[in-house]
Order: sequence, then structure tokens, then C-alpha cells
Amino acid sequence: MIQIEGLRKVYRARRREVVAVDGVDLAVRDGEIFGVLGQSGAGKSTLLRCVNLLERPDAGTVVVGGVELTGLSGGRLRAARRRIGMVHQHFALLASRTAAGNVAVPLEITGVPRAARARRVAELLDLVGLAGHADAYPAQLSGGQKQRVGIARALAADPQVLLSDEATSALDPQTTGSILELLRDLNRRLGLTILLITHEMDVVKRICHSAAVMRDGRFAESGPIADLLRRPGSELAGGLFPLSGAAPDPEDPVLDLTLSGAVADQPLISQLARRFDADVRILDGTVQELAATRAGRLRITVRGDAGPVAGWLREQGVLVTEVVR
Repeated sequence: MIQIEGLRKVYRARRREVVAVDGVDLAVRDGEIFGVLGQSGAGKSTLLRCVNLLERPDAGTVVVGGVELTGLSGGRLRAARRRIGMVHQHFALLASRTAAGNVAVPLEITGVPRAARARRVAELLDLVGLAGHADAYPAQLSGGQKQRVGIARALAADPQVLLSDEATSALDPQTTGSILELLRDLNRRLGLTILLITHEMDVVKRICHSAAVMRDGRFAESGPIADLLRRPGSELAGGLFPLSGAAPDPEDPVLDLTLSGAVADQPLISQLARRFDADVRILDGTVQELAATRAGRLRITVRGDAGPVAGWLREQGVLVTEVVR
């Protein structure tokens, strides 16, 4: 659905160049939720704005739904953009318009007749859970309700792709949860492809099928969550399941285990304790349901030789890393 190759964007001011996006490749599959995770200044927002060419890249190509946007301009580019919805961090609603009036803006721009426009607005407000708030002004709405209006407006033109620019960062945790659930529901019900940027690991954990970690304009790693969890040294896996761990006895080997898919539900610790007649101590760990898979991490100590234990765990599909102390 979204294919980006060699994307580069440079800002120039006062004889100084700032490389915001530096040779990024990105592939978002049809119907998936893809999260780009990074801190402020990593280049996430610039990347997102290059996807719908609100920022034109200096190099590289952007293809959305089979159409190369970087090869378009003028009316053809505006028409292509209508298939790409955008949700903003701070809602970007018109204070002088009601919820219904804000949702109607894209339909007015494209010349949808009044009656059809009214029907579509009513459908969208109902879809996002605001059927009873059509006549409310932004000042009368909570932060979560404002964002729901923003999502409804982004869906007005029936887009193939929804871009989310830190859509939950201005919201409290409970409201964040409800907005993420709404995005996940839209993804499932409408088959909507969603590309979101965030600095919150919990957003990736809760709704993303694939993700990338962005730093200094580049991707440090990228791919399906299930694949990243199986990648040795994955920064994303460590962030999703951070381990602290109690201090083990100095002579005991320490193993970090990363589990994903069906293996995450297996009673591996009890099995290996019986199989090897080993004393196993769990120092830290968790197993959770992610959007794309069930996964978790454990830190264990094994009394004696941990080599056979590690080998057996790898045969079961567990990523095993020995902790060097």
C-alpha cells in the first residue's frame, strides 16, 4: 500500500543544512498498522508529511496505492491526496464550526452536494462514537472527543490510507486507550491502512502489526513486530519488554529469553526444569498480548551448565541471549 525508497529531505536555512530524513526505505502492507517510533527530532513528522507530499522530498520515491506521488503535481497530486487521510496531534479543528461542520470541510471542498454531505457526516460521527455531538463546538468537547472529530474528518473522503501524527500524545492515558481502540477498530472494519508516528512504546505495543525505530533521520530497525522480536539485539524488543532483574548469584549463568507466537504460551520453564533436572530461577519477565502476536521476555538463572538448556530452548523457537556480567 505504501512503498518508499531512498527518501531524503533536507532543510536549508542561513547557509546551514539539516538532514531530516536520510535515505529511508519503508514498506507498509495493505491493511496493516505500521508505527514509526522515535524521540523528538528523529525525523518522524517530516517522514509522515513526505508520504502525502505536504513536504516534497529532495530524493527518493513515494508510492501509495500503486500511484507514485513524487511524480505528480497540481490537480493530479491533489486528487491523489484525497485518498490519504491525516489525523493531527492537536486536532486542527475550526473553532467556529460544529463537530459536523468540521467533518464536512473535505466534502465541501470536493463539491459533494448538501444532502449527500449531511448523510456522510452523520455516518462518520456515528462511526467514531459521536452521533449525539454533531452540534457541539470544539470548545464544548473533551480532548478525546476532539480527536474523534479529527478522525471522522480524515475519513470523509473514504481514504485508503490514514496518517496519524502523534494522535494520542496530547491525551491522558485513559483517553489514549480509547482512541487507539478506535483506530484498531477502523483498521479491522474498513480494512484501513494506518501509518502512525509516536514516541510512546505503548502505542506500538497495543495496535501495531509492524514498526520502525527512527533515529537521526534513519531507521535503526524496521519490520513486522513478530520478526523484530526474534532478532538478536532488537532495540524494539528491549523497549517493549524491558528487563530489570534481581541480582543473581555470581556463579549462576543468566539467560534472557524472548518468546513470540505459540511458544509464548508453552510451559517452557517447568519443562526444562524437569528435562534437565535443573534449578531455574526467574528473575524478571512478562508475557503479553500484542496487536500482532503474543510475546514476552524472561530473564532466568540456571544452576550449573546452561549450555544444554540454552540449546534446547532455541530448538523450541526461543531467542536466547546469555547475559555477560
